[in-house]
Amino acid sequence: MSKKKKSPWAVFVAIALAIIVGTITGTDKTIFGVTYFSLFDLFGTLFIKALMLIVVPLVSAAIITGIARIGNEGAFGRLGAKTFGFYIATSLLAVLIGLFFVNLLKPGVSEAITVEIQKAIAANPNIESEFQGVNIKEIILSIIPSNVVEAFSHGQMLSLIFFSLLFGYAISKIEAKVGGILLGFWQGVFQTMIEITHLIMKVLPIGVFFLVAKVFATTGLESLLPLGLFVVSVVLGLLTFALIGLPLFLKFIAKVDPFLHFKAMAPALITAFSTSSSSATLPITMDCVEKRAGVSNKICSLVVPLGTTINMSGSALYECVAAMFVAQAYGIELSFLVQFLVVFLALLTSMGVAGIPSGSLVSIIVILKAIGLPAEGIGLFIAVDRILDMLRTTVNVFSDSCCAILVAKSEGEKQILTKKNMNYP
Repeated sequence: MSKKKKSPWAVFVAIALAIIVGTITGTDKTIFGVTYFSLFDLFGTLFIKALMLIVVPLVSAAIITGIARIGNEGAFGRLGAKTFGFYIATSLLAVLIGLFFVNLLKPGVSEAITVEIQKAIAANPNIESEFQGVNIKEIILSIIPSNVVEAFSHGQMLSLIFFSLLFGYAISKIEAKVGGILLGFWQGVFQTMIEITHLIMKVLPIGVFFLVAKVFATTGLESLLPLGLFVVSVVLGLLTFALIGLPLFLKFIAKVDPFLHFKAMAPALITAFSTSSSSATLPITMDCVEKRAGVSNKICSLVVPLGTTINMSGSALYECVAAMFVAQAYGIELSFLVQFLVVFLALLTSMGVAGIPSGSLVSIIVILKAIGLPAEGIGLFIAVDRILDMLRTTVNVFSDSCCAILVAKSEGEKQILTKKNMNYP
């Protein structure tokens, strides 16, 4: 797991250098007859393409394996229904909280951002046609593909997600031996895509440098204001969800003391914040849930690992805010139906988020493409993604642990969050 515990300082240094270099060079300064801006654009685009390269296999494999495992658990039954129900309930609450704050603060409505978008369109007129005119009818029709191979090859995300959900469910219903082979194949694809993601994330500081430098070359330090509002929107959403939403679930549904649960999960939350990886934190999360919070091994070994794969409440909130931020920046007024689609996609794509640093960037690209916005939109907020990644990973881990408590209490377990079972020093 050590390779996942990568220090965030390289990314922070890259961001600081990009702000300085981008502001100094602007769009006109050249080196050997080539503008710095064009270099920023070239290498930033290459990084985005590298992220898009893994989108289809990673998201499809994650959803297929997640859904298949839910249906494949022999003794799952009622326990599985409760687990998945709590995942959906907590993630939906998180996304709605994020949607509330991004509509309230409107971080993308900024003159500095508008200037950058106009310059981007002037440099690449084809971008404009990519996102103008969100057509609800076309979006609905695109959900069910007439040709799944074409849907996968063209990265049609709604079609891909629908097929992956259907395929994963079908695997759980066919003969066990054949289904096991298929599940093993898709688990192999998922793990392979995670390794490729690790390779791409090794150059994350470089990719971030070029994307951030491009932003500051066009707008200068003025772009910090909308980014500040974006950060506030995300942080307020995460804090509201983690400090109010989840504790209400614990208090009134599980009927336990939320403060005691925060105390029990402290080692896992600290690890999640420092590593930005829910996968790397998994062993500590399970130890805290079982030994400090008192959840049985039966429930802990099912709910927590599954949650690490498909219950990414903090990431779902972030993806929703980020997609809405980009839509606001491009001047797209999203109707209630399209915003509902964003909420739905945030729920689904959060299942495909790799439990590694900055894994949500892939899912955000999925949502942007699905609602007709250019993937380049991630360049608007990538400068602050790393610090927000630390926060949302912490929320993801805490949400998983809360779901374990909720399931355990619903199953009648008595020794939850008692001094006898919390094993504090």
